[in-house]
Amino acid sequence: MHTAWLFPGQGAQSVGMGKDVLDASPAARDVLARADEALGESLTRLVLEGPEEALTLTANAQPAIVAVSCAILAAIRERVPQLAAPTFAAGHSLGEYSALVAAGALTLEDAVRLVRTRGRAMQEAVAPGAGAMAAIMGVAPDRLEAICAEVTAETAANGGVVSCANFNAPGQIVIAGSAAAVARASELANAEKGKAIALKVSAPFHCTLMAPAARVVETELAKVQILPLAFPIVANVDAQPNQDTARVKDLLVRQVTGSVRWEQAMVLMKERGVTHALEIGPGKVLAGLAKRCAKEIKVLSVLDVAALDGVAAFLAS
Repeated sequence: MHTAWLFPGQGAQSVGMGKDVLDASPAARDVLARADEALGESLTRLVLEGPEEALTLTANAQPAIVAVSCAILAAIRERVPQLAAPTFAAGHSLGEYSALVAAGALTLEDAVRLVRTRGRAMQEAVAPGAGAMAAIMGVAPDRLEAICAEVTAETAANGGVVSCANFNAPGQIVIAGSAAAVARASELANAEKGKAIALKVSAPFHCTLMAPAARVVETELAKVQILPLAFPIVANVDAQPNQDTARVKDLLVRQVTGSVRWEQAMVLMKERGVTHALEIGPGKVLAGLAKRCAKEIKVLSVLDVAALDGVAAFLAS
């Protein structure tokens, strides 16, 4: 059987996420304790007690999601000792760090410190209100890329830029850039019978405005060692499997300003024979996207003890 492990990204966070798994699993609690020690503060308390406004801050949400995702994986491995390595793993944006921890390429401690710095750098790269993101439904990818290029050319004199940030699923693409350019591209998408929905985000992720954050991430990555990958990670920026330690840092740096090619990653895994996937971490967003990208892949979202109890039977089905 070919399986995949999928790890969620920012936006999946909620106060109390993973609580019953942490209550039930010493291995999961140990992961959170290690994350607390690495950061020098109680991430566990923030995850379990909030407040939500603090957990939602990019600099907190990113390490919290990585830590909880890795804790749930530890609980799965504890509950299913014979768990086979997946054929592939992939993480949505930030989730790529969780996937790299799962594959043994990054230590948990390095990962949570990296994404804490990454989160702060992404937040600080663009002044509040200067950037925006919008979900665009019903416009073909090629046409939307052309609209973004046209608007960027129109608004470049005033510092305008807009591009496709996330190819999440057929008919659902997220654009990001300067606020005025995103608004203009949204207007043009609506005029072509698409539908644009402004997203409540703290910064315009995965576009060229994130270049200052990419430089910070590159500097921080230079301080850590990438260890051998136990299995390939399908990278966000090119939707291709990578098991070469020498490429990991470059892929993570490019990811900050590059598009998340999630739909293409799911299609690749389906074409390579993946039939079952575990969504490991908070939320069920990736299971929903899988239904639209690669409905042939069955996905179990492991975010609570009930799902944890069902992992072995699901993988045997």
